[in-house]
Amino acid sequence: MDFLNAIVLLTNYIIVPALTYGSQLALGAIGVTLIYGVLRFANFAYGDLMAFATMVVILTTWYLQSLGITFGLLPTAILALPVGILATIILSLFFDKTVFKYYRDKKSEPVILIVVSIGVMFILNAIVRIIIGPGDVIFMDGARFIMKAGEFKKMTGLNEGIALKSTQVITFITTIVTCSILFYFLNKTKTGKSMRAYSNNEDLALLSGIDPTKIIIYTWVIVSILATIAGSLYGLDKSFKPLSYWNNLLPIFAATIVGGIGNPLGAFYGGFVIAFTEIGLTYAYKKFLVYLLPEQLEPSSLVQYISTDYKFAISFAILVVVLIYRPNGIFKGKVI
Repeated sequence: MDFLNAIVLLTNYIIVPALTYGSQLALGAIGVTLIYGVLRFANFAYGDLMAFATMVVILTTWYLQSLGITFGLLPTAILALPVGILATIILSLFFDKTVFKYYRDKKSEPVILIVVSIGVMFILNAIVRIIIGPGDVIFMDGARFIMKAGEFKKMTGLNEGIALKSTQVITFITTIVTCSILFYFLNKTKTGKSMRAYSNNEDLALLSGIDPTKIIIYTWVIVSILATIAGSLYGLDKSFKPLSYWNNLLPIFAATIVGGIGNPLGAFYGGFVIAFTEIGLTYAYKKFLVYLLPEQLEPSSLVQYISTDYKFAISFAILVVVLIYRPNGIFKGKVI
C-alpha cells in the first residue's frame, strides 16, 4: 500500500505536471526549430509571439462570453483559437515582409537576424502590455477538474490522490494531435517535403524549382499556428501574464537545443526532457521516501535538489552542457 501511495504521489506531483508542461514546451520548441531550419536564425521574439497570440484568444473569448457563447464543459478559448491563429499569421507575415525579408535579401549574418528578432520581441511585448496589461489574467472556464484528489482517494482507498485538471488533458491530447498532423505534413506531403529540401540545401532546392517565397510563407503559417496553440494552452493551464512567456523562452530554446536544433521531432522530445528535469529536480521527495523507507531511515529534510526559485537555472545548465558536449543535440540537428 505504501508503494502504491508513493507511485500516486509521484504521478500527481511530477508525471502529470511534467507531461502538461512538456507538451507546451514541445509545441514552442518545434516552432523555434522550424524557423531556424528554414529561415536560418534563432527567433528571440517567439515567446512574445505566443503572448500576442494568447492575448487575441483571450480578447475573443471575452467577446464570445459577452454574447453568451460558451463551449460547455470545455474552455471557450478553444472556440477563439481560429481567430488567434489568423491574427498571429497576419502579424508574422507582416513582420517578415517589413523586417526580416530586408535582412534576408541582403544575405545578412544570422547574428544580425537574432538582434533584429530581439527588437521585434520588445515591440510585441509592448503591444501586449499596452492592450491587455502586465498582470495575471485567468480565462479558463468550463469544467476545471476531470478528477479530484478526494475522489481518487475515496475510489482507491489510498492516502494519496490524483487531481486531474481538464486543461492538463486538453493540453496533452491537443499536443499529440497537432504534432501528429505536423509530422505527417512534413514527411508525406509535397509541400512538407519541399520545406525539408529547402532546409537541407537551399541552392539545390532552388535548382529543383522550389519557390522560396511560398516555403517562407508556409513556415510562418505553421509557426503561427504552433505559437497560438502553445501559448493558449499554457495560459489556460497556468494563467496569462506577458512576462511569463518571455521567461519561457529559455526552456523552449533549451528544448530545441537538446533535441537538435532544426529537428522538429527532436524538439518534441526535448520539451519533455526539459519539463521532467525541471520538475523532477525541484520536487521535495521527503514524503515519497517516507512511504518507501523504514522509519529509522526516514529523511528529516525536504530532500529537494534545487529550490523552485532556480527552476529556470536548470534549463540554462542543460543548455550549456548540451552545447559543450553534444552541440547537435540528442537527435541530429539541422534536419526538418
